[in-house]
Amino acid sequence: MNYDVVILGAGPGGYVAAIRASQLGLKTAILEKEAVGGLCLNWGCIPSKALLRNAQVLGLVKKANQFGIKFDNLQYDFGEAIDRSRDVVKKLTNGIELLLKKNKIDNIKGTGLIEGVNSVKVIETGEVLSAKNIIISTGARQRQLPGINIDHNVVMTSRDALEAQSMPENVIIVGGGATGVEFAHIYHTYGAQVKIIELMPRIIPSEDLEISKNLERSFKKRGIEIITDCKVNNIELDNNIATLSLTKDGVDSIVECDRVLVSVGMQGNIDNIGIEAVNVNTDKGFIVVDENMKTNIPNIYAIGDVTGNMLLAHVASAQAIVAVETIVGLNPAYIDYNNMPRAIYCEPQVASFGISENDAIANGLNIKVGKFPLSASGKALALAETSGMCKLIVDNDTDELLGAHMIGAEVTELLGELGIIKALEGTAVELGALVHPHPTISEVVKEAALNIFGEAIHI
Repeated sequence: MNYDVVILGAGPGGYVAAIRASQLGLKTAILEKEAVGGLCLNWGCIPSKALLRNAQVLGLVKKANQFGIKFDNLQYDFGEAIDRSRDVVKKLTNGIELLLKKNKIDNIKGTGLIEGVNSVKVIETGEVLSAKNIIISTGARQRQLPGINIDHNVVMTSRDALEAQSMPENVIIVGGGATGVEFAHIYHTYGAQVKIIELMPRIIPSEDLEISKNLERSFKKRGIEIITDCKVNNIELDNNIATLSLTKDGVDSIVECDRVLVSVGMQGNIDNIGIEAVNVNTDKGFIVVDENMKTNIPNIYAIGDVTGNMLLAHVASAQAIVAVETIVGLNPAYIDYNNMPRAIYCEPQVASFGISENDAIANGLNIKVGKFPLSASGKALALAETSGMCKLIVDNDTDELLGAHMIGAEVTELLGELGIIKALEGTAVELGALVHPHPTISEVVKEAALNIFGEAIHI
């Protein structure tokens, strides 16, 4: 069969690329050995957010007495939460399959193997597809770390955790990044004792320092233990108990738990897909691409986690559009990774884009900073969700928005507004002048912008 585009992998990069290619008139095939939607939809973003919603509801019920609601004999079942998350996934995967069918895309169940620059073999059937262009969207997986043997029963990846029906009594999470803190919130809400072990000096180390410290205080106040600057040397298993050997500040120690979640280290799925046959360049386990998602082979592209460029679903989808529009000769918008929105859905939520205050200072930028606490927000007070803040980083000379960093209830929903301001080259002056609906959490953005100029009204 002859195609204009053959896509390996139907995750948020692959299926978006397939649909866009079909919209532009390209005869398209997509190969996926598992369920469409990839890691994000099946074993990442979507099921974890369904579990986080369960945790949000349970957390609200647990503090119902704040709202004058009292009851006895509260019961909750983590297994049912897992079942609900799988139901959500099934609905979405079915929806994506319908979209592929509607767009007349050949959705092939199987594993693609690149045999030549214009040839992809379906391993399971032996069928060979002729392709003018190939897009690799095979994603990434947990990297095996020295001394940390994942048995998928006691020592788990996030994928394992999204299937496990039982709730352990005590959990150690190795890695305090986005996945680690989200699962810490879920496990703690469902009654487990949680300890986060992070190699770096702070949790969510890629975020603004002040935001990171704010989340750490919030977690510790709830009883989640956090150990930073700590290395996990090895993990031993005995009778379903994990024993971790740690080193912190030069001192060795041993801790035990009945579940370990490993949420550090990813590698691209570049093996056994045939890239060696055509000499596609790789670096540190990921495929090297340019700004148009081109590899070193003219008609072979790569998108999503397999490129190692910000392992986020919306990044993969944006890269998909760039790759396909490049194939047809359009001039797609350049992806600015520095201003890509980032969202963490623990409680409180963390949302950001652009440069942090500490990085701006380290780079010698002349900046102004505006802040506004959720404790001064009428909507946050009404919700009984007053923990957090909005922080804006602005160029001192032009008032251009350079970064936004937020922590608090539903702050991830504010990223769209700030992204539009940035894309339209809006200023903090304009953001401060924009009338926001009252009462909403979004008012903290306006007040933070006004605070830059000493004009905030409610603080």
